Amino acid sequence: MPTAYTYPGVYVEELPSSVRSIIGVGTSITAFVGRALKGPTDKATLIHSFADYTRIFGGLWTKSNMSYAVYQYFQNGGVDAIIVRVVATKNSNAKTPPTEPAMPATFTLHYTTTKAPAEKASAEKAVEELKATGFKLKAANPGLWGEKLDIVLSDADEEKKEQDEDPTYFNIAIYQKIASDEPGPMLEMFRNVSLDPEKPRFIGKILVDGVSAYLRVACENKDLPPKLVFDNSKPEKNPKYVLNAGASDGAELTSQMVVGDEDAKTGMYALKDADLFNLLCIPAYSESDNDRKVTYAAALKFCNDKRAILLVDPPAGTIDSWNSTAKVLENINEYIDRDKNGAIFFPRIVAPDPLEEYRLKEFDPCGVVAGVIARTDAQRGVWKAPAGIEAVLSGVPDLAVRLTNEQNGELNPKGVNCLRIFPDVGRVIWGSRTLRGADSLTDQWKYLSVRRTALYIEETLFRGTQWVVFEPNDERLWAQIRLNIGAFMHSLFVKGAFQGSDPKQAYLVKCDSETTTQTDIDAGIVNILVGFAPLKPAEFVVLKIQQLAGQELE
Repeated sequence: MPTAYTYPGVYVEELPSSVRSIIGVGTSITAFVGRALKGPTDKATLIHSFADYTRIFGGLWTKSNMSYAVYQYFQNGGVDAIIVRVVATKNSNAKTPPTEPAMPATFTLHYTTTKAPAEKASAEKAVEELKATGFKLKAANPGLWGEKLDIVLSDADEEKKEQDEDPTYFNIAIYQKIASDEPGPMLEMFRNVSLDPEKPRFIGKILVDGVSAYLRVACENKDLPPKLVFDNSKPEKNPKYVLNAGASDGAELTSQMVVGDEDAKTGMYALKDADLFNLLCIPAYSESDNDRKVTYAAALKFCNDKRAILLVDPPAGTIDSWNSTAKVLENINEYIDRDKNGAIFFPRIVAPDPLEEYRLKEFDPCGVVAGVIARTDAQRGVWKAPAGIEAVLSGVPDLAVRLTNEQNGELNPKGVNCLRIFPDVGRVIWGSRTLRGADSLTDQWKYLSVRRTALYIEETLFRGTQWVVFEPNDERLWAQIRLNIGAFMHSLFVKGAFQGSDPKQAYLVKCDSETTTQTDIDAGIVNILVGFAPLKPAEFVVLKIQQLAGQELE
């Protein structure tokens, strides 16, 4: 805008628009917490396919129920997932340190050459000096996977050496070991690396997170020897880092490790660094249901803070082993708190295990359910209950318990979502209630789709109204707020997210002198009232059939 009109003519001014588009957030980004074969630990890592999971976290692993849950999630329509790998470490916040902490493989330099004795002695001396400094390499993260690395050094480009007048540059290549003395495919290659800490290509600056996916410097010592001797005519005889100390996948996890430390952002709390997640899955990580009970209690509180839904897996056992559905309900009530931000699904699924010649095996249902929810959101919207004949469980040939209508009728009114098998339809989700979904509770958040729609609106408006902060608190601001939030709510109404045949019946947005009084203005507060009429799933379809005998039909 011109600050002064100094000459006769036409002035053009661009005025700011009062419309600020509010874009809906994601609804089915699923977070998984548990063990993995490899990958970064206590870090929220976003992936978009099981191929991503395999590349970063090692794929399916018999000791990781989380790996199977992620596999089933993408198999059923999942798109975005956030993975938090947890390992048992010495500095774990567990009350009792693990008997077998997870450890990365470490490597020390080894030298063999076919050079003349004098040159060999010189080279071996350089290597011995390097080893004496304590300079070692280690795998990027804990796990036995690191023992399958082969690290080979070779001479750097002569042009680089001459350009910098430094003979110490070398190349470092990382291979996948396929035999004890034979490297396999090359995984990474770093050229013109230096042992001089003052150089930009110092090895301690190259083997870091975000550059190398496989190696880190275990001990960074500035008193390093100035030169290594290479024999590029026989690169297999060059200096080589070989396994020094074995790795470990670590012991079984405990609830303290999985929950982690909130201040340090370890375990589950690593998700505090994630921008957004909507669903949380914590597949079984130990043989103890009591241990996961502790984890679920902390996870429910965390989900309330993050506006997410915890997908609860049932405790081990079946109706047959517990003798009745009443016993199932008793065990579930002891196992999980009745919270509006949680939903439990029963029974466990039966699916083929690719690591066991595709023999059938029981798994927690959370990964499959999360995938179906993601698929339903994409096809119908978050307001559609992720249940019914469209909510088919892909890759699930059977269930641990084949529920009858009568058993389903006992569990559903108590807020337990059942997985069922129907002829011609297959395996489906046949319930969509939160843990507050028991009929006796008469809770407003009874239905999962209603709760998730509310969380979606809350998170979207929380992010979409940040521009309001520090704006002049008067009628002009309130009108802009009504305009922008009203446009967003109307877009949901048009998509069929609410009850009602017209906008007045479906939603309301109120922000004026009634919601924000002078006292509020003096305190720096603007109050916005947003309401909506949620769609509730038709759980019970009642067909009334009457026989007509001679009456006239109109």
